[in-house]
Amino acid sequence: MKVTMLGCGYVGLVSGTCFAEFGANVTCFDVDKIKVKKLQDGAVPIYEPGLDSLIEKNVKQGRLLFSDDLNKSIPGSDLIFVAVGTPTRRGDGHADLSFVYQAVQDIAPLLDGYTVIVDKSTVPVGTARNVKRLIREVNSEADFDVASNPEFLREGAAISDFMRPDRVVIGVENKRAENVLRELYRPINLIEAPILSTDLESAELIKYASNAFLATKISFINEMSVLCEEVGADVHSVARGMGLDGRIGRKFLHPGPGYGGSCFPKDTQALVRIAQENGVSSRIVETVIEVNEGQKARMIKKIRNALAGNESGKTIAVLGLTFKPETDDMRDAPSLAILPKLMENGCRIKAHDPQGINEAKELLPTEVQYFDEIYETISGADALVLMTEWNMYRNLDMDLVKSKLNKPVFIDLRNVYEPEMMKEKSFDYHCIGR
Repeated sequence: MKVTMLGCGYVGLVSGTCFAEFGANVTCFDVDKIKVKKLQDGAVPIYEPGLDSLIEKNVKQGRLLFSDDLNKSIPGSDLIFVAVGTPTRRGDGHADLSFVYQAVQDIAPLLDGYTVIVDKSTVPVGTARNVKRLIREVNSEADFDVASNPEFLREGAAISDFMRPDRVVIGVENKRAENVLRELYRPINLIEAPILSTDLESAELIKYASNAFLATKISFINEMSVLCEEVGADVHSVARGMGLDGRIGRKFLHPGPGYGGSCFPKDTQALVRIAQENGVSSRIVETVIEVNEGQKARMIKKIRNALAGNESGKTIAVLGLTFKPETDDMRDAPSLAILPKLMENGCRIKAHDPQGINEAKELLPTEVQYFDEIYETISGADALVLMTEWNMYRNLDMDLVKSKLNKPVFIDLRNVYEPEMMKEKSFDYHCIGR
């Protein structure tokens, strides 16, 4: 089976590599010639645990190629996955589909034989039908079907998510397209992973609804953390007590500085716009977005209060910059909202992150100082902020940390450490909801 993946970004690269591991012959196409050349030379442009070795394996075995030539990539393909970016459109919150529609118009004249065109990107309801219309307008003789196959990959665990998914969702119009997609995903039948076949519109909405619900759980527990601080409760106990209820579950009930990344911020906004366009309300999701923004503002206040109400002239050491551990992704990371505000008020930032520094340099103010070693980052700071819960930050030498800091002020925005232990170590310890 020949598969072409349009886009060598996060989704396209992970999905294409995993399909090759399933046994398909995969060509990952991208218009970025520099990116393609790097991939051909063995350089992986994103950090995802296990991805580099899986790419190397499948390239050596001849099942995975990288190309910037559509004329060589498209003809003869059984499936073409559209995995290009759908960022939030500037100014209105809608998903920007210009890359999707441009890719479809580019491939339409090159279709050769029966082909299933699959939306892998996260796209609003109705996009698959627009894709079908565009292809018909460009190539009325093409033999094709469109499908929707949303991805549910967690950054940092994408390989295992793809190989052992909770479910695979395929939106199709007929059995012919369904059978092609089921054949591609046949290897997961061995682990009895469920494949849900539905209509195009339902498949498109499942992705948005899933991400919005998970974002809701995060915003809910963050809102509860504020109440916990006021009434003297422990948000961890509250979350644990909730999570033991099978109807609720424990996942995504972890307080923190707010959600970020490539999916939740843009998908919640897009879902609100989809609802508005169709004349219905989405008040819960609207509130989720508001709570998330408010949580970032509360973190700024928490840091300021820990510094006796004034960050001006103070130096803060920050551990972790990415929106979550095990990724180099800085998109909508809480650090991007929190640190610049502190710096505007005269605060100096020293930062460490095991994977995100290169991305951070492009997005954070140029005055941020970056360090390769944790304790060098901490040295001479007036406070330490734990922003992202990388494993390497979970067992710090607290005696050494205290000796490096000007004052033993520790602001833990991920609740990695126990308040009692930090009190025993004589830290001025600040966390969330405890």
